[in-house]
Amino acid sequence: MAKLDFGGVEEEVITSDEFTMEQAREVLKDETIVVLGYGVQGPAQALNLKDNGLSVIVGQLEGDEYWQKAVSDGFVPGETLFPLEEAAKRGTIIMELMSDAGQVATWPKIKQCLNEGDALYFSHGFSIVYKDQTEVIPPENVDVILVAPKGSGTSVRNNFLEGQGINSSFAIHQDYTGRARQRALAIGIAIGSGYLFPTTFEKEVFSDLTGERGVLMGCLAGVMEAQYNTLRSHGHSPSEAFNETVEELTQSLIRLVDQNGMDWMFSNCSTTAQRGALDWAPKFRDAVAPVFENLYQSVASGKETQRVLEANSTPDYREKLTRELDTIKNSEMWTAGAAVRSLRPDRRGK
Repeated sequence: MAKLDFGGVEEEVITSDEFTMEQAREVLKDETIVVLGYGVQGPAQALNLKDNGLSVIVGQLEGDEYWQKAVSDGFVPGETLFPLEEAAKRGTIIMELMSDAGQVATWPKIKQCLNEGDALYFSHGFSIVYKDQTEVIPPENVDVILVAPKGSGTSVRNNFLEGQGINSSFAIHQDYTGRARQRALAIGIAIGSGYLFPTTFEKEVFSDLTGERGVLMGCLAGVMEAQYNTLRSHGHSPSEAFNETVEELTQSLIRLVDQNGMDWMFSNCSTTAQRGALDWAPKFRDAVAPVFENLYQSVASGKETQRVLEANSTPDYREKLTRELDTIKNSEMWTAGAAVRSLRPDRRGK
């Protein structure tokens, strides 16, 4: 395990050079890996494991759209694709990749499928950490492990196909067999992690829920909308407002930050932009800091969990979600965005 300096703090990481794919195959050679849920992370992790030569079975609600997707991806009903419970009974490593609400709904039956010495795997600490609300409490005679890729299922798969790794965290909640750590690292490498860093189930879910509601999605969407609306209210056209708010960020600047860091981007822009960004960044930081603290406390207290479980378990959840997403899709900002994207050179004529 290597020790690296992260901003002055030394942390331990495991790279794919240290824990190789050959080692992962050796650890997993006698395991039957069952991926429960073929929605968001399921396809990427299942296909990457399969492509790495491991024994993989998919469990999914029979006949639904995700079942059909698994079939189209090469999983064979009755051989490598089964209904949830039947799949779970066949595995030694059970990967719980259903939605959080789906895990809660199916847990009583899945729990009965676990055998002594099995490993129960998660890519999110939600069900385990908020056990008082989810009632997901594993039996004591199984390993409970986590590998959480720092990216969407699409990124996990695309990076794998391009020969690149994705960063992931890993954690051990319960080590019954004495092999939990090896199992976690082996799965982490086999799903395409370039390096893995240790965490806990609690830290993973607290950081993940905060990040999703914050910079990664919620804050990003809200800040974009605020700037767009400000520009529009002062007479700027939809195309100009969108270009200055979203297009330049996603098509140019964020890529430079990704490649070289924020300091490099600041030093390689105009002096006007440089001075303004340096002056205004602390103002935005100080303005949103109380919102982030409020968000973190809402996550840590379980309020966000309660909201998710209540909303996702209603019979009309999908209909309500569609209406909310359509409101965004049909707003002026994002219809303007669709028009702007259509003008990109790589999309013209398509």
